[in-house]
Formats: sequence, C-alpha cells, structure tokens
Amino acid sequence: MLTDAVYQSLSFPSLPPDQEEKDWHYHMRRRPYAAVTKNKLEVLKEHGITHIVCIRHPIEANLIKPNFPQNFRYLTLDIIDKPTEPILEFFPMVKEFIEECLHHKGKVLIHGNGGISRSASFVIAYIMETYGLSYQKSFLYVQQKRYCINPNEGFVRQLQEYEPIYLARYQQQGQTSSSGIYKRKYEIDDENSDLVKRDYFNTNVSNS
Repeated sequence: MLTDAVYQSLSFPSLPPDQEEKDWHYHMRRRPYAAVTKNKLEVLKEHGITHIVCIRHPIEANLIKPNFPQNFRYLTLDIIDKPTEPILEFFPMVKEFIEECLHHKGKVLIHGNGGISRSASFVIAYIMETYGLSYQKSFLYVQQKRYCINPNEGFVRQLQEYEPIYLARYQQQGQTSSSGIYKRKYEIDDENSDLVKRDYFNTNVSNS
C-alpha cells in the first residue's frame, strides 16, 4: 500500500478550489444522462461542453450514443458495469482525451446510463493521476460533487491497482528523482485500444 510520504515526495498540481454548490438532491442523479438526449443540445452549449465521453453497455448502443457529432468531439467506450469488466486499460486514453479538451479551453462531460459506477470510475482515475491522489481521496473528492457515485467492487480494485502504475509512469517521465520501486508493467489490449482510438480521431468537430 502506498503511503502519504510517497505522494508527498512527488510534485503534483493542487486540486482546483471548490466553486460549485453542494445542495445536491437525489433526483439530480439523472442529469448527466438526460443532458445528452436529442432535445438537450442547447443545454450542453449553455454549459460550454465541447467534449463528451460516452460510456455504455454494448446493448445500450441504440440508446446511449453520440447524438451531436457535428457539435462535440466524442470518445465512446463499450463497457459493461460488472466487477470482472477490465477498465484499467482505458484510463490513459480517457485522460488524454480530457487533457486535449482542457488544452483547448473546453469542457468535458463524462456520462453513462446511471452516472454511478462506470463514469464515476473514469473521473476518479483522472483525478488520481492528475493530482497525485490515492483512490480513497479521489473518491471522496468526486463524491462531494456527485453524492450517488458507487463504483462496483471490481472497478474499485482496478482503481487501487492504478496507483502504482500512474506513479511509475510519472517517475519514468522524469518528473521526479524518486526511486522506481513502485514500477509495474501493464498492457493495453491493442485491438480494443485501436477501435476506440479510431472512433475518437475519426470524429469531426465543428464550432457552431
């Protein structure tokens, strides 16, 4: 298990200040999915959304899909919400997509069907790696924004496994002189990765 001393020995940016209201109600849990339905284009524009990560079960493809490909850049992932589903291999790809969005001063919406397990897991992974936090601290931070999140137990294990992975990558990039005792190798499924990347890079974006 990684200690606080390990994280403190590395240099990461601070979490942004909390500028959002915390008056959250249970009925609000459906807002992320509802915001991407076909009659919500203006809502997305009003909130400045430019990029959307769409996470769905394959059988949900006709329901949860890129509805506005001419207005937003999409990254679509077919992921089942079950403990045995591998998601760790997609964390770097989603992080790259988010960073590309932020680099161009955009805003990204990450959504699934319920906004409780799958999408929450990817937001937690991004917070972990970007700000150098443990799974538990990242979970609590995201939960403050959306109280109903509850990643399934398999996703939690993969998020915990991701801690030494992203730290090793951070060390390898020369950001720190700390020893590499936490280095772990991981493999990305080339076939799945290529499919998702093609979906990402073949998406046209127009500013309307």
